[in-house]
Amino acid sequence: MKIGPKYKIAKRLGAAIFEKTQTQKFALSAARTSGQKSQKRPGQMSDFKKQLIEKQKLRYTYGITEKQLGRYVKESLAKSRQPAALLTQRLESRLDNVVYRLGLVKTRRMARQVVSHGHIKVNGKRFTIPSHEVKVGDAIEIREGSKQSALFVTLGETYEATGVPAWVSFDAKKLTGEVKGVPQSEVTERLFDVEQVLEYYSR
Repeated sequence: MKIGPKYKIAKRLGAAIFEKTQTQKFALSAARTSGQKSQKRPGQMSDFKKQLIEKQKLRYTYGITEKQLGRYVKESLAKSRQPAALLTQRLESRLDNVVYRLGLVKTRRMARQVVSHGHIKVNGKRFTIPSHEVKVGDAIEIREGSKQSALFVTLGETYEATGVPAWVSFDAKKLTGEVKGVPQSEVTERLFDVEQVLEYYSR
């Protein structure tokens, strides 16, 4: 998915949604911009604009297209009385996100590339579709032929479990992981408001 100038997008949305913007330099720049805006007469942001911004934050966070997000939202609204929770689960269940959550790579963008290039297997089967939905109990592993690639050759020695959520686990010696529970994201780490996103699509 072609994104565009990440720095400008992140500043416009007011959130460090890309890895290159998760730096002190970006934080200082954003703070200066915020200070300049506060000196001007504040304008009332419409509900639509708020919802649009939250939708864009979510899209860029997970690196998905407008069409994909629309489909996820439609499914969540149709299948659950708690669509926000189901939408979160569906996004977190994407194979590229699970690879990222396991700590195999540093960013979701890198995770998409790893999956697309065929480095990952689910339950013994090679998958190249980043949006593949994993299930509780699924085994995630690095393909045998990829273990000696520059991406993973030192993973067993350098792997850090810090930040890996409780619903997944990874054995750094065997280079295998498992989905142990229902995927979810911590509210404290979200850069977007799921409810606002649902409101946008419910207009």
